[in-house]
Amino acid sequence: MPRAATDVMQSILFSAVLDAIAALKTASGNLPNNLLRQVQAIHNNVTFADLPEELQAAISASTRTAFTQLLKEGYSVAPRDAVAAPTRTQPRHGEVVDRGARGPRGPRPTGGARPGGSGGPPRGPRPAGGGPGGGKPRGPRKP
Repeated sequence: MPRAATDVMQSILFSAVLDAIAALKTASGNLPNNLLRQVQAIHNNVTFADLPEELQAAISASTRTAFTQLLKEGYSVAPRDAVAAPTRTQPRHGEVVDRGARGPRGPRPTGGARPGGSGGPPRGPRPAGGGPGGGKPRGPRKP
């Protein structure tokens, strides 16, 4: 039975970390002060070239082993450009395209409380000017 990708990656990362720790111990000459100095030299901006040679070799070997193990488990490893993206066919003329659920369709409520609204009358076209008579309110006419 094939193992899940999560299990494969967990075992790969676990063995890579153990190999890196062993390489750091070897690079320090098994001296605790040197080991502590080398561990403290590792930070967010450290580059591959800044690491001890033994650790560089362990990382390279772990990377090769990881790809080999992924391929052996049946997973595909390829550059992003080499993998063909799935193509979507264009809908034919007149074909209905489902763009996902938009909620239930049905009659709109005619009064009462609206979901997310103020509970007032349903909105519709409003007269120009915003007032009930449409237009600006006027004062008494001058003779």
